[in-house]
Amino acid sequence: MELDDLKKLLPAQLKELAHRFGLPPEHVPQGISQTEEAITLWNYASFQNGLPRLAELLDTIQQEPLANSSTHVYSSIPNQPYFFGREAELASITDALHPESRGWGILIDGPGGIGKTWLAIRAGHVTTHFQRKVFLSAKVRHLTPHGEEKTEDFMLRNFIALISDLAKELGDNGIARLAENERANEVKRALSTQTTLIIVDNLETFDKAEQNRLYQFLNRLPERCKAIVTSRRRSDIDARIVRLDRLDADSALQLLTELAHNNRALARTDASERQTLYEITQGNPLLLRWTAGQLGRGHCRTVAEAYKFLSNAPPDNDPLEYIFGDLLDSFSDTETACLAALSLFTQPAKVEWIVDIADIAEVQAQTALEDLTDRALLISDAAEEVFSLPPLAAVFLKRKRPDSVARAGERLSDTVYAWVLENGYDEHERFPKLEAEWPSIAAALPLFVAGDNRRLQNLCDALFQFLDFSGRWDELLDLFQQAESKAEASGDFDNAAWRAYQAGMAYFRRGQAAAVLACAERAAAYWQQAKAGAREQAIAIHLHGIGHELEKHWPQAIAAYQENLDIQRSLSPESEDVAIALNDLANAEEASGDDSAAERDYREALRIAKKINHREGVANCTGNLADLMLKQDNWREAERLACEALDLAEALGRQEVIAADCWVLAISLAKQGRAAEGLPYAQRAVEIYTRLRVDPEKLKKAQATLAACEAGEPSVT
Repeated sequence: MELDDLKKLLPAQLKELAHRFGLPPEHVPQGISQTEEAITLWNYASFQNGLPRLAELLDTIQQEPLANSSTHVYSSIPNQPYFFGREAELASITDALHPESRGWGILIDGPGGIGKTWLAIRAGHVTTHFQRKVFLSAKVRHLTPHGEEKTEDFMLRNFIALISDLAKELGDNGIARLAENERANEVKRALSTQTTLIIVDNLETFDKAEQNRLYQFLNRLPERCKAIVTSRRRSDIDARIVRLDRLDADSALQLLTELAHNNRALARTDASERQTLYEITQGNPLLLRWTAGQLGRGHCRTVAEAYKFLSNAPPDNDPLEYIFGDLLDSFSDTETACLAALSLFTQPAKVEWIVDIADIAEVQAQTALEDLTDRALLISDAAEEVFSLPPLAAVFLKRKRPDSVARAGERLSDTVYAWVLENGYDEHERFPKLEAEWPSIAAALPLFVAGDNRRLQNLCDALFQFLDFSGRWDELLDLFQQAESKAEASGDFDNAAWRAYQAGMAYFRRGQAAAVLACAERAAAYWQQAKAGAREQAIAIHLHGIGHELEKHWPQAIAAYQENLDIQRSLSPESEDVAIALNDLANAEEASGDDSAAERDYREALRIAKKINHREGVANCTGNLADLMLKQDNWREAERLACEALDLAEALGRQEVIAADCWVLAISLAKQGRAAEGLPYAQRAVEIYTRLRVDPEKLKKAQATLAACEAGEPSVT
């Protein structure tokens, strides 16, 4: 053992060693340098012939965590007044920092502003295995509600600056006077005498070579030392990796509550507004702070105004530029093409979709997507088969690379247009293809709304049955209402009328009578402007009848349906329109209590539908007759018809009709004492009705049927 071994100890370690060796307290220097304390201890041990004992104690004290003694922990980690969430990530970090854990520590990565620094600081504060905790930051700028500010005084520009600063934190100012190529080894030797946690923040500001130098240094850390590194870039390193995503909603709301203590405008917001704030920032803590910080300023009095400002922030105070701006120039052409394609999607996208839109080879796309994921810009599944771009990153890319996004949009809309026209309309067997490609179709819809009216109207014609049958009524309403407005603005009143009518049918599925009648009024007015024929006038009357049916105004509904039927028969005695009119008339007649008339018209509608091979009409009429048999207590006939109708509806893929047939089948089976057989049908009816968000009355009846089947009761109503 040499005197230099003692000089490398922390002051607290020296005091503990002096106490264990038996140096009288009055002989320990007070208020002087660490070096003088070490010399005093060395001289005392030499005088007492106790150097072997001192060497033995030195080995012991160097291997003991400071927390197990009364010594003081030195820390340069910044103060942290509050911290919310990240329990799982914090547990993983704490485990990786344990002295017995393999590897040098933790890399925390994720997009800008996601909370990497705060998590590293929190982990540094709560861990208890270190005598010294050192915080070193390579951050070159930070964002405030007023804009971006450079970090000048505390910034480390490269590996040598970091090593030199670390040496100072370890109490050795002399290392900075050594040649640069000697400093890392000397710091490593200094670390061998103490258990130290090193936190290196914002490593992505170093160039690649400097990052590699740091990782090489960390790979050679003494066994009892650990490190936490934060970076926007992912690396293949010998350490545990914690990848941060959005803050969970509960933790984000706690953060907003804390921020509201010093923000009167934020304090005035209610729970709904704070939830909206969480959603528009996608749980990014930095964006939460920045957006909340805009509230109460001149241009942002509400959350909605703050979001508008976020999406169109000025160059000198743009949080999206702060988070994503440094990445733009680093993208290759292939990466830009992949990002442009992904910016169009609101749902995770498969690699093959991106290949088609980006117009690149699959191998190129897969490599680029994986690299972008490693740089914490994309989110992928575990198998890296589907990828998504965070929405605000998509907003930023569209703003900064509009040409690339426009080219991707053209390819996407062309592809989707061909798919829909080939597999849509009444090609029910091909609907599964549209189902499989729905995320791509959904991504293209805004492009069609912004494009040519004729192309948009053709798309709506082809998509209507698919959207209606699959129960995508929200998507139908959103698209068709925009298409109606575009058609009206273009003077295309016939298509405006059809879009209003089809929107009315979606409102009918939801049980919204007033909205149905409003659509009927608009459709009639459009067709009048278009100078449409008798068929279109009859269809508008039919929609009025549907609205009256929902209001349970049976006389008005029956009158409207009868008028529609008379007009349709005058055009053709046996047609799809006639079959539909008879079926709807029978519905109203049944509801009004005239079962005899209802059965007559159902059977006539069924006869016509079968004759002209109108598959949807056959399925609907068969199912409605099954329902009528229930009212007549004819359980076996109800079961037979419901089974037949269910097979027909399954072939068409019409979800609401499938649910209705399942409900009738469950009741008919339960009434025959076979509730166990009816149970899966009742379960399916409830599942579909719940998913589709149908008229609450239908769902309530299905739930009652399910409860009865579960209880094995035959008294189902």
